[in-house]
Amino acid sequence: MQNPILSQIQNEIDSLRNAGTYKTAPVICGPMNATVKLSDNREVINLCSNNYLGLADHPEVVAQAKKAMDKYGNGTASVRFICGTFDIHLELESAIAKFLNTESSTTYVSCWNANEALVPTLLAPGDVVISDELNHASIIDASRLCSKKVGRFIYHHNDMNDLERILKENESVKRKLIITDGVFSMEGDLANLKGIVDLAQKYNAITAVDDSHAHGVIGKTGCGTPEHFGVEVDIITGTLGKALGGAAGGFVASSKPIIELLVQRSRPQLFSNALPPATAAGALAAIKILANEPQRLKKLHQNVKYLRDGLGKLGYQVIESPTAIIPVIVGQTAKAIRLANKMLEHNILITGFGYPVVPEGTARLRAQVSAAHDKAHLDKALMVFKELKKET
Repeated sequence: MQNPILSQIQNEIDSLRNAGTYKTAPVICGPMNATVKLSDNREVINLCSNNYLGLADHPEVVAQAKKAMDKYGNGTASVRFICGTFDIHLELESAIAKFLNTESSTTYVSCWNANEALVPTLLAPGDVVISDELNHASIIDASRLCSKKVGRFIYHHNDMNDLERILKENESVKRKLIITDGVFSMEGDLANLKGIVDLAQKYNAITAVDDSHAHGVIGKTGCGTPEHFGVEVDIITGTLGKALGGAAGGFVASSKPIIELLVQRSRPQLFSNALPPATAAGALAAIKILANEPQRLKKLHQNVKYLRDGLGKLGYQVIESPTAIIPVIVGQTAKAIRLANKMLEHNILITGFGYPVVPEGTARLRAQVSAAHDKAHLDKALMVFKELKKET
């Protein structure tokens, strides 16, 4: 039975293929690490994972996840306020709050859910949310979920003058939320968190930072951008699916009243299953490893500097930043995908990002560094980047 809508959709897919912008994901047949095994049995250097501390396949993380599954089964099979909360959830939430030096925290199945829980729950008609223009899509969608009577404002990327303009225009508003990524995932740069906090104090606003790409990466002990800048923010959201175990899950860490409000009213917690216990236990183990093995963070920082400096010496324009995200701008989406495919031919797994993930004309290869990489991995990557330089 032919459906004209399906035909239209197929034409859209065909147009992506014809333009060279159709995305394909490699099939991985083993654990996530500095190298991964593909379905064609090749072992390739992995430059596209958020496994920043190399903990996704750490024996203790895996062991604790298995132990939790044996103890709790596969999951709650319901939402927490209906069926109850496993004690492993409370243990993890206590550890997150301690890790980030906040009063309390609560978990969700992803940081996307955490952001969508936070913004609409915190803001009521007449309030405003003010967001950096390069914020993650989850923050954008979270803002869109607010009541139509909540004001939504976007300031130019890291532009404190523009942010202050918006704050001045809304000075009489009772509740103003400034929300930003700590590390911007496509640029690899940091939010001007000190400037944001200063303006928030001046105009009596609430600050929230999504530190998904900063936890386990940025700051003296890996606690994120507030630690890096030496400032305090009101609310921190983050993920357990990157440096902190590499599986899934997200959280909000803040003062007790804000966390209590989210537990009582946030829709992603009221209407969605709890974090699987195996995932919670694996993340808890990862947080403990980060605290007990600071050398992992040191190794990550060394690797980041080595690859960033190496790309600079090859003539690539890279943003100076301490983050583990290193974008190489190449221009058009089709070109980024083509170059990523060529790198894979040389056994380097890296992703080409283009529209609609980034604006037209700013497509890029995004290299992501891990503490699990050794110098030989990075030297091989730099050698391939050198070969491709004439095409960028």
